[in-house]
Amino acid sequence: MIALAAAEGALDASGIAPRAEALLPSGARKRQLAVRTLLLGMMLALADGRPAHLTRVRQALASLPEGEQRRLGVLADWKGGPHLLTYRQAEYTFGLLARALGKDEPDGLPSRELQRACDCLLEASVPEELKDAGRSLAVDWSDLESFSRPPPRGTAGCADPEASWGHRRNNLRRDEDELFFGYYLSAAITVPGEQGPPVPELARRMTLSSCRHDPVPAFTPVLTAMPAAGIPLGDILADSGYSHRVPGNWAAPLRRAGAALIQDLHPHDRGPRGTHAGAIIANGSLYCPCTPRALLELGPLARSATAEQAAAHDAKTAEAARHKLGRLTADDADGCHRVRCPAAAGKIRCPLRPSSMTLDRDRPEILAPPEHPQACCTQQTLTIAAGVLAKTAQKHDYPSAAWRRSYARRSGAERGFATAKDPASNDTARGWCRLAGLAPLMLFTAVLLAVRNHRILAAWNARQEENARRAARGLPPKTRRRRRKAPATAAAARP
Repeated sequence: MIALAAAEGALDASGIAPRAEALLPSGARKRQLAVRTLLLGMMLALADGRPAHLTRVRQALASLPEGEQRRLGVLADWKGGPHLLTYRQAEYTFGLLARALGKDEPDGLPSRELQRACDCLLEASVPEELKDAGRSLAVDWSDLESFSRPPPRGTAGCADPEASWGHRRNNLRRDEDELFFGYYLSAAITVPGEQGPPVPELARRMTLSSCRHDPVPAFTPVLTAMPAAGIPLGDILADSGYSHRVPGNWAAPLRRAGAALIQDLHPHDRGPRGTHAGAIIANGSLYCPCTPRALLELGPLARSATAEQAAAHDAKTAEAARHKLGRLTADDADGCHRVRCPAAAGKIRCPLRPSSMTLDRDRPEILAPPEHPQACCTQQTLTIAAGVLAKTAQKHDYPSAAWRRSYARRSGAERGFATAKDPASNDTARGWCRLAGLAPLMLFTAVLLAVRNHRILAAWNARQEENARRAARGLPPKTRRRRRKAPATAAAARP
C-alpha cells in the first residue's frame, strides 16, 4: 500500500487538484469532500488492491486515523456533532469532477482538460532524477472493457453510449480476435536507451478512446505534446499496428517532434514496394536497382531461431546494407534529405562508377548493370522528399541485428500492461470500474497507472539496495531466473 505522505506529495506535485476544484460549481453550501481528498482516496483505494468503486474510495478514507480524517475533511464538525463522510457525498463530488473534465457532447475522446490532468498525474509519479534517465518509450494499446452491457441488436441505447465494440487478442492457440465492448487504453512505458543503463519501466503517458476511434491517431497528439512540456522524445518503439497506419497519423508527426522510430513492419509493408528515381523502395530504405531480390525480401528473425540461423540472417542483412543508398544529410525543415549511390559511397563495385572498381573484391560487385541507368545511377546525389519513405523509414535498417536488439526493448510495453492488469493487485477486467462514461473510467485508469508507478519504483529501489549490499560483499547482482524454453516449445518436446 502506498504511504499517505507519498500519495499526497505526488498529488500536490501534479497540481491537478486546485485546477479541477476551480472548474467545479460553487454552491451556497460548502462541500465536505474536496477534490484533493477525493483523488487521494482513489489513490489509496487502488494502491490497496481494491477495485475502482466509490464505496472502496470512501472506505479507504474512513480507515485513516482520526487526526488525518479531520485534516482531510473526511470527518467534519456539524451542528449535530462529528459527521463522517458518506457515500452520497463521494458520489456527488466525483460526479461534479467527471462532468467538469468531460465534454459537453461526448464523442469517445477525452477533453483537453481531462488529458492534461492525466498527463500531470503520471508525470508527478516519476521522480525528478528519472525524468531524463529514460527518454525511450514503448507504446501499445490494450482493451479496457466497460461495465455497461452492449446495446441490443438493432438499437443504440445503453448505459455507456461512448463505449463501442472492439477487437482484442486472446490467449488461445488461434488467430481469431475476440470482441469486447469498451475502450482502447493506450500507454507509453519508459524503457532504457540502446546503450544506457537500466531504468524502471514507468508509465509516462496514457489516454483512453472509444473503440469506434482508431487508437493510434488518438494517442499521437499526446506524445507529440511532450516536447512542449519540456520532455524531449527519444526512441519510440511500436509494433506493426502503429507502423501500418497512414504516415500523417503516426510517423510524420512523431518525426517532426524529434522522435526516432523503431518499429516492426506489417507484412504488407515488407520487401520491395516500388521505385523512386530508379532506386528500389524496400523496408524503409532505398536500394540499388541491381540488389538481389532475396536480400530485399528478408523478414524478421524467428524467435525460435538457433545461433547459426541468427548468424546467417545477420550476414544477409549486412550484405543488403551494402546495396543501400548512402545518406549524406539529415532531414531539413521540409523533411528532405540527400543520398548517393552505394558504389559512389564505396560500399559496392559497379562498372557505372569506374572509381568503385578499384575497391577491394570483398565488396559485392554488380555484374549486369542496367542498360539505361536512371537518376540513382547517373547523378552524384539524389534528393529524397519527405513523403517517399514517410511510412516505413526508421532508425535502424529493417530487419538487421541492430534493429532486432533495439526493438527487443518494446516488451516493456507488454510488461507495463501486465502489471497494471495483474489480478493480484488491480484486475481491470469487466466490473473493475462500475461507472459509465469515458471521463470516470479514464480518471480511475490514470490514478491506477500512477499508483503502479509507485509500486514499480518501490520494487526498483529495493532491488538496487539489494544489489548494493551484494556488491559490498563482493557478490554479483542478483539475476532473475529465466525460462529456458518457451511454453509451446516445451509442450511440443514432451512425449
